[in-house]
Amino acid sequence: MNNNPMQHLAVLMSEKLIAVAPQTAAQTLAALATHEVLLLVGGLKAQSLIAVLNPMDPPKAAAVLRRLPLKQACYVFTHLEVPQAARLWKEFATPYQERLKSVLPAAFVQLVQAANGFEPGSVGQVMRTDFVAVRTETKVAELINRLKNLPRKKLPRVCFVTGKNEELKGVISTVELAFFNPQVVCGSVMNKFQAVRPQDPVSALQTIFAQETLSVLPVVNEDGVLVGVVEKSALLVSPAKKTLWEKLKG
Repeated sequence: MNNNPMQHLAVLMSEKLIAVAPQTAAQTLAALATHEVLLLVGGLKAQSLIAVLNPMDPPKAAAVLRRLPLKQACYVFTHLEVPQAARLWKEFATPYQERLKSVLPAAFVQLVQAANGFEPGSVGQVMRTDFVAVRTETKVAELINRLKNLPRKKLPRVCFVTGKNEELKGVISTVELAFFNPQVVCGSVMNKFQAVRPQDPVSALQTIFAQETLSVLPVVNEDGVLVGVVEKSALLVSPAKKTLWEKLKG
């Protein structure tokens, strides 16, 4: 626990700035020395770390991540936006890449290594790697208990069911879990799914979402292994913000 009041205050201020303006926080922190950044972000929650490292200049973000405890670094790394994770991977020296490979799922490492080749406008550019997956033999009660430990904001709309080699087998809508016998296995209550690949164009998803009742689609690699999810909201394009001059003219 941090017993330095001034440092504690600085961490709180950093967390507030990240919550309000992550891009500004990333630029501000990137201008500092790495050890100074660590003093300010070392006590942050994982979600704040992810939010500030996503828009940060890759060399500085990689330098910060390398100095975190390996378990914490792996969690943060696997929850970054895929394009940013790919940029950071290229910044890591081979010894550190090998350390990460010893802990991270092989499918995620392959995804990150291939991500630099994804075309603009592809699923790989907008997918998330934050999802809940269980094995076919997992009991519904175990899945429910796992979900109870998640913050309400992190509760997924769907959970995924995989086989022994992490290949995707089916999906379960989270709201349906309350209607199942807690002692049955997830493999017996899962539903069919339509998956997409990281290389698929985002433009093709509109038709798929129109045919599916789910607002989240699983993303699988060439071996059928679940590597991420893409949400329907990813298809929404935010209107460009007007400059101050444009606002004055309007």
